Amino acid sequence: MHKSPVIMLGGLHIDLSIVLMLLVTCTICLVLGLLATRNLSVENPGKLQNFLEWAVEFVQGLISSTMDLKKGKPFLSLGLALIMFLFVGNLLGLPLGVVTDYHDAEHAKIFGKQIEPVVKELDKLHAAADPASHEEIEVGVAWWKSPTADPAVAMGLAVMIFLLSHILGITRNTKNYFKHYFEPYPFFFPINLIEQVSKLLTHGMRLFGNIFAGEVLISVILKLAALGVGGWIASVLGLIVWQGFSLFIGTIQAFIFVMLTMVYFSQMLETHDEH
Repeated sequence: MHKSPVIMLGGLHIDLSIVLMLLVTCTICLVLGLLATRNLSVENPGKLQNFLEWAVEFVQGLISSTMDLKKGKPFLSLGLALIMFLFVGNLLGLPLGVVTDYHDAEHAKIFGKQIEPVVKELDKLHAAADPASHEEIEVGVAWWKSPTADPAVAMGLAVMIFLLSHILGITRNTKNYFKHYFEPYPFFFPINLIEQVSKLLTHGMRLFGNIFAGEVLISVILKLAALGVGGWIASVLGLIVWQGFSLFIGTIQAFIFVMLTMVYFSQMLETHDEH
C-alpha cells in the first residue's frame, strides 16, 4: 500500500490527497451543475439538463418513499448535492492513480513540510536494510483516490447527517423526540442511545468500507502484472471486471447513503408523531 501525503499543520495532521480530492469532487459537481443549467429550455432541453432533471426526480422519489413530500421538500437540495458528491467521489479512484516515489527522507517535503508517513517509513527501511545490499529503497505516495475511501470523510458526512437529523428532531418534534428515548419502557433508555450511536457508525463505515475495499483490490490486481505475461493478462482482465463492479458498488453506496439520510430525517420528523 502507498502512503498518504500527511503533513503537520497548526498542530493537525492534514492529508493533502484528501484535500485535493475533495476539491476535485466539488469542482466536478459544480461544473456539471453549471453546464446543466446554463441554457435551460422547456422545448429543447440539452442532455445535461435532462440528466439533472432526472436526478432531481430521482431524489424526489427517495424523499417521497420515506416521508410526506411536503415535509421532505426542503431536503431536496441537500439530497441532490449529497448524491452527486458521493457518486462522483466514489468513482474518482477508479480510472487512474497518481503516485510519486521518494528515496530520501530529506526530499520528502511539500510546502516546506515533511511528509510524515514517508519519512517514518524511509527511516524504518533504511535502519532495517542490509548495508551490503545495493537495493534501492523507495516509498510511494498516492495522490489520487476516492475521498470517500478515507474514514475521516465518510464519518464526517455521517456526523453531519447525524447532527442535522437530531437538530430537526429537537426543533420540529421536541416532545416526541425526547419521549422516544424512554419507549416502550424507561429502562430502554440505554438501548435507544446505543441505537443512535450504531446508526451513526454504520452510516459512515458502510460507505468507507465498501469504497476502500474496492480500491485496495484494484491495487492488488495491478500488482499481478509483475508476475509476467500471464499475470499481465490476468491483471488487465481482472481490472476491467472489477472496475465495472466498483462502478456498480459506488453508485449503490451513494444511493444507500442518501436513502438512509432521508430515513433518519423521516424518523425524527414523522415516526415519533405516530407514537
